[in-house]
Amino acid sequence: MGQYYTTYAEFLAKHFPWKMQKLSVDIGATCPNRDGRIGRGGCAYCTNASFVPAYCDPSDSVAEQLRKGKDFFGRKYSDMHYLAYFQAHTSTDQPVDQFLACVREAVAVDGVEGVVIGTRPDCMPQPLLEALAGLDTWVMIEYGAESANDATLARVNRCHTWADTVDAVQRTAALGIPVGLHLIAGLPGETLDDALTTVGLACQLPISVLKLHQLQILRGTPLALMESEPSPQEHGSRLETGSISQLSLDDYLRFCAQVTRIVPRTIAIDRWVSSAPSSLLISPRWSLKNYQFTHLLQSLLSTLAPGRPRQP
Repeated sequence: MGQYYTTYAEFLAKHFPWKMQKLSVDIGATCPNRDGRIGRGGCAYCTNASFVPAYCDPSDSVAEQLRKGKDFFGRKYSDMHYLAYFQAHTSTDQPVDQFLACVREAVAVDGVEGVVIGTRPDCMPQPLLEALAGLDTWVMIEYGAESANDATLARVNRCHTWADTVDAVQRTAALGIPVGLHLIAGLPGETLDDALTTVGLACQLPISVLKLHQLQILRGTPLALMESEPSPQEHGSRLETGSISQLSLDDYLRFCAQVTRIVPRTIAIDRWVSSAPSSLLISPRWSLKNYQFTHLLQSLLSTLAPGRPRQP
């Protein structure tokens, strides 16, 4: 295992004998937080263009998108196997049979060994969950929780509550499906202590994976409207960008070091940072990939607790 925390690769190694790569697919779904069924305008920080790869085109079939993804990654990793990643918008917010057909099409592609489904905690109806549990393939559900603070969730227009997250996680785990939670540090109105409280509450749930990243302010989002889009100026340990205070890299590194002391070995860390395309990103402009940030974090951890054994 990793010296200070369990990695996502270690989690996957418990389920698969091969190295695994997630391949995103876009099935053209919308989001109930955009089309008015739950809310309008979407989450204050969200634009799907920041994380959906170029090979994902909803006009292509699921199988074709996966073939393009395999071609993209296969140039570097010829022995890789894959997980179809339903990430764009809210793919589960559609008729059960329609979504299951997409899942079955995905796992029929050679080399695809299972699926990871990213969705909202209020968009996983029990009939779909039970149908997914009954499939003859590996399934993991990744819920966007973001925060355990309902006031924060309302502030960023998530239009769900922490109770919704707890309910979805418990129902999913009860069916034997591995669960991941997505959290964001630095949301408007939250301190790092608030974010650490969310991490602690998440670890009390029956989850297998945590995915964390810093708040990014992206062009075209409601948060960006609060910005004058100046070049960020650093003041002490925080970045002041328009009206929203952003974490500095040093702040966030130290936050993540604290996270490693909270998260038990039974829960893997999938990711520490997000890296939106430069054309979309207003701040913070750290210009770091996840592996680069991980190297910095490992260096910090080695100075804070050299040789300190991790909790079981």
